[in-house]
Amino acid sequence: MSEQQLPVWADPSVSPAALDPQGASRRQLLRAAGLFGAAFALGSAAAPAVAAGRGHGGSGGEDPRLAYLVGDHHIHTVYSHDAKYTFSQLAAAGARYGLDWMVFTEHSNFGHARFGAPLEHDEILRARAENPRQLIFQGLEWYIPAAEHCTVFAAPGPHEVDLLTRFESAYDGKLLGYTEGAAGAADTARNEAHAVKAVQWLAEQRRTGYVDDVLVLANHPMRLGIDSPHEMRNWRDAAPEIMIGMEGAPGAQGAAIPGLRGATSIRGEYENKPSAQSWAGYPADAYLTYGGFDWATATVGGLWDALLAEGRLFSITTNSDAHRVVFDTWKNGDWAPGQNFDNTGRLPDPVNTDTPQPGSDFWPGQFSRTHVGVTRYGYRSVMAGLRAGRVWVDHGHLLDGLEVRLKRDCDHGRGVTLGGRLRVRKGEKLTLSVTVTGASRPNPQGILPELAHVDVVRGAVRGPAADRDGWRAPDTRVAWTKDVSGRTGTYTLRVPLTAGDESFYVRLRGSDGNRNGAGYLGAAVDPHGPIPHAPGDGDPWADTWFYSNPVFVDVVGA
Repeated sequence: MSEQQLPVWADPSVSPAALDPQGASRRQLLRAAGLFGAAFALGSAAAPAVAAGRGHGGSGGEDPRLAYLVGDHHIHTVYSHDAKYTFSQLAAAGARYGLDWMVFTEHSNFGHARFGAPLEHDEILRARAENPRQLIFQGLEWYIPAAEHCTVFAAPGPHEVDLLTRFESAYDGKLLGYTEGAAGAADTARNEAHAVKAVQWLAEQRRTGYVDDVLVLANHPMRLGIDSPHEMRNWRDAAPEIMIGMEGAPGAQGAAIPGLRGATSIRGEYENKPSAQSWAGYPADAYLTYGGFDWATATVGGLWDALLAEGRLFSITTNSDAHRVVFDTWKNGDWAPGQNFDNTGRLPDPVNTDTPQPGSDFWPGQFSRTHVGVTRYGYRSVMAGLRAGRVWVDHGHLLDGLEVRLKRDCDHGRGVTLGGRLRVRKGEKLTLSVTVTGASRPNPQGILPELAHVDVVRGAVRGPAADRDGWRAPDTRVAWTKDVSGRTGTYTLRVPLTAGDESFYVRLRGSDGNRNGAGYLGAAVDPHGPIPHAPGDGDPWADTWFYSNPVFVDVVGA
């Protein structure tokens, strides 16, 4: 499906708000800025221009105007052995909660590899037809050899199913038995090398044009602690245009609603202790979530910052990981005689009951949202925006909008935005402009979210890490904080910065202010960061945060 065949949201009479009241305020904001009518004019330029749209206008930067599309890249259906919903149910839920794009990511297993993927594709085609205002991708949750899981998904096209099934058969750690990843084990080196080959193979399929595009994101990296820092660096370095990042916050955010799953439950189902497969260098506190976010992301100066300190983009996302929704009354249907997942690749359709069923998840878009900046509306445009790093995430519908620009004070252009790079000289004065649009309506829980503070995290860029297993960025800290309590509507914060001797990056974070304290690496690094909740007592709606991807500043002439 080409970008030109997709609908344009320029005419209010055909606005998705009519079909999607939850997303109305956000899209009205975008339309008011003229972006859906102007930047998304489908007859103007070819879609690949999005990827090249990061032109920097010399050292000053001149990134394009953007609209943000909201999505979820980690969703399971009856084609996963441990889920229960149909594509139609999940697509309708995504529409109800304002999603523009979705990726269905079924677990790898023998039933899926043999039968499920082609059948799944037929249902995805129907879901696309039933939901023409949504971009619906087919993907796979890959069991990484020697590690845990990744989202893999391709742009729609004649080979999207073949790509996924070939990849699953040749590179899935679970199907191959390449699961061993313990340090010093006999098969660990082979398995880790096979994971790198897998990413390189995907890159080759894109390079040769077999598929228009393909992306990979690591899922819940610290849930089991088996994704070591050196493995994550190896995947990224194998093809940074393919392996673009990780879940900054996992799904299963309803896991610790008080009274729901028990006294030991943690948001994200991060209820694990280190095992023989876990990387020994992670502290025990790494197996928790902080404000619902993975320790690797939530720790200022931690693993995410250590990757960014190398001067290379590594994006974060959030998603539902929808399997079984909290307080839902549906259950899996019954098997016909002689059927099972291995010989069908699919669970029976769910049936409704009058009794709440066990669950940890929210519907796609209900709680967790990934916002991707694009200049056109289409599948490849979303993927190009993800690759470019034009991404911010929020929980609980904390914000209606976020626009970030960094420019030199001597320039008059727009500057660069999330994921971009600004080239400056030592001593130059810069301004980081952060335009926030506060929540204008109650979220799906009936709460009108209020942003309490905005933080700027700044870290030095030192180049490739000498220690491939290093997870610390010792020169990263919260550099600026603004109390925005009580502010509503749209407002712009301007943060003055000065280029010093070293290249650096800045990223943003903020919360509703309900729960915070000294960050994991201490108050001098992060005075009011996210903190773990008590086991079994983690109401996600009462502790919501937003995070943004970084903007890099390359200092020359130092």
